[in-house]
Amino acid sequence: MPRPIQATIHTAALRHNLARARQAAPDAQVWAVVKANAYGHGIERAFEGLRGADGFALLDLAEAERVRALGWRGPILLLEGVFEARDLELCSRLHLWHTVHCDEQIDMLALHKTHEPHRVFLKMNSGMNRLGFAPQRFRSAWTRLNALPQVDEISLMTHFSDADSDKGITEQMGRFEEATCDLPGERSLSNSAATLRHAQDMAVKADWIRPGIAVYGSSPDFPEHSAADWDLQPAMSLNARIIAVQHLQAGDSVGYGSSFVAEGPTRIGVVACGYADGYPRLCPTGTPVLVDGLRGRTLGRVSMDMLTVDLTGLPDAGVSSHVTLWGRAANGTVLSIDEVAQAAGTVGYELMCALAQRVPVGVED
Repeated sequence: MPRPIQATIHTAALRHNLARARQAAPDAQVWAVVKANAYGHGIERAFEGLRGADGFALLDLAEAERVRALGWRGPILLLEGVFEARDLELCSRLHLWHTVHCDEQIDMLALHKTHEPHRVFLKMNSGMNRLGFAPQRFRSAWTRLNALPQVDEISLMTHFSDADSDKGITEQMGRFEEATCDLPGERSLSNSAATLRHAQDMAVKADWIRPGIAVYGSSPDFPEHSAADWDLQPAMSLNARIIAVQHLQAGDSVGYGSSFVAEGPTRIGVVACGYADGYPRLCPTGTPVLVDGLRGRTLGRVSMDMLTVDLTGLPDAGVSSHVTLWGRAANGTVLSIDEVAQAAGTVGYELMCALAQRVPVGVED
């Protein structure tokens, strides 16, 4: 039989989370962000749950081709725009909208021969300091784009660096508003954190929101708010089974480095999941798991193919018991991916995207 581990993508959860984003910003259109292969969920697997979006936002042309191949005829936005001039040819053929964040991309457009002008999203660097034109240069970039026959409508966008924290978005929003106050065009401002925390603020209202991590059931500002606080459902579950049971006595250790030493009689389960499956090696003793839907904890160091869990307080658990590493257990109990990520010193985004290719993935509604 196959190794007893499987990830499951929950279509109904994707649909629910997308609706939750709409509820937070009811007057805005919604980009479903599916970059990084839909945050590790798989574009093809996630599509059915996200096809209620108004558009799909992603990173590269290959992802755009996959979305078009699924039958999507609506807007697709390249969040980082094109990387070389010939990319514009595919933008024309696939009817892609694309971000413009630097002078070089305007140069490419100026030389591009097309029968249909392009819809572009001009990006401002309002404080994130990754991509975009500085506020003092934004208007001149808009003027240059607006003069090109290769360009149709120009939308305006920025990205918030601290929407998930107390610093908030006020400073960046002020820069954006000052630089764009009398420019025409739709606005796209809010990521997941800004959508859930600030979308009701009149100053942040825009034509498009860009929820990413929230669509997949992870909280954008954990631990201040959990996914449950935001009424988000896990879109991915990772489940495995116990393949062996060991009985330890006081002084016995578990796994490489003997990082866990039993203080007394301890019963442990060996689970068919390790860091080669995408489970974080840095998860320490005490990282939460669900064993047959009941809360438990890991013990010792995570290995390539296995990890161990404490069964001392779970007398009914044994070989073949189900272990939920994150997501939803068979009895409906949820272990948030954010809790596991926190134990590893990272974020839920990374765990989703790191799911290994060797893990079988199923889809359920």
